Order: sequence, then C-alpha cells, then structure tokens
Amino acid sequence: MSPEAEARKKSVTLVLGGAQSGKSYYAQQLASHFERVTFIATARCTDAEMRKKIARHRRERASTWRTIEAPLGLETAVRSASRESEVVLIDCLTIYVANVMNAGRKSKNDSKDCIDAVCDAIRGAEASVIVVSNEVGSGVVPPYRSGRAYRDFLGQMNQKVAQISDLVILMVAGVPMTVKESRASDQERDGGPVGVATDELMPFANGSGKRHSRSREQGK
Repeated sequence: MSPEAEARKKSVTLVLGGAQSGKSYYAQQLASHFERVTFIATARCTDAEMRKKIARHRRERASTWRTIEAPLGLETAVRSASRESEVVLIDCLTIYVANVMNAGRKSKNDSKDCIDAVCDAIRGAEASVIVVSNEVGSGVVPPYRSGRAYRDFLGQMNQKVAQISDLVILMVAGVPMTVKESRASDQERDGGPVGVATDELMPFANGSGKRHSRSREQGK
C-alpha cells in the first residue's frame, strides 16, 4: 500500500530526516490528499532568519489549510485541531522539544511527561496525524551537556512517536525510505506500555529500510 493510501485512513505517520532532507515537503504532499487540513506550527519568530523561514513555509502551504501556532502545549493543539480536521500536520517536533527545554522542562521526569502527553494526544486524535521531526542520533556527540540532553530528549520523543505510528518514513537526500509500514498493535492503540530506550534509538518495528518508488526533488 502506498504512503498516500495509508495516510488517507485515520492513521499516524512520522516523517524523519536530517536538515534539508525534504521531510517537510514530503509531509505536505501526504497532507495534500485530504480536504480539511490543520497545520500545527511549533516555530517562533526569534530572529530575522527564522522570520524568513516561517514566511517561506507559509507561502508553500495551501491557502485553504488552517494554521495553529503551538510553540508549547502541543498536546492541547492536537486534540483541538483533530476535532475539526481530516488530518493534522505537526511541523515539527525538533523545534517543539527545544521550546520545551527553553521553558525550563529539562529533567528526565519532565521529558517523560512531555513525551507521554504528546503521544497520548496523537494516539487519541480524531483525525489522521502526520508528524515531522529531525533524526539527530546519527551525528557527532554534542560537546556540551545541554546539547546532549536535547539530543536524548528528541531521540526519545522520536522513538515513542515511531512506536505509535502506522507509517515511518526516513528522508535521505529527498528520497523517502520506508522504515515501518504496518498497523499499530492493539496494545499501542489502547494505551498499553510502550518502552523507550534511554541511551540509544530503539530499532523500529519492521525496519526493512526499503526504498519507496517516489522521489522528491525539492528539499526542505
């Protein structure tokens, strides 16, 4: 089944990738197959560069899409948006985790609470959900403590979102690689225990790494 056909059902899709890998563009293509789309933006206009980036992303989105800005309180935004949409597109967890850390939630318990809250909202959403996030576990180890804490926080968030997802795509140079393509287990859907490895990224279920036939020339 193609990612487009899978995404049209009530499902959860996670699109991972590095910087400029094409993940945002690919996620938007998936969302474009729905009529009622809500885009949840997590970025803040912190400087001129970010303002330009946000303006560019706004121009690239369909004008009919509803946009909600949620630099914090993502779980609340997901629940609200899913009641009025066919699909909710979250872009992205990368910035959201940074916002949460900057707001003072830095301990392991804070991180776990945040991850659980976001995943519970996604799992209980009344619409399909597409989530964009960066894969940060393949680079060099950050030389400073806060960088390592951020890497671990986002890596653990990615793990748990991947575990409740029906489809996980890894973007590599604009090419979508299917990491996981299966319906979530009853245990995951019903809120059963889902483990998160704290030291390294847990291998995804059905991680065949097969290449999807559709490629994307435009990367973001």
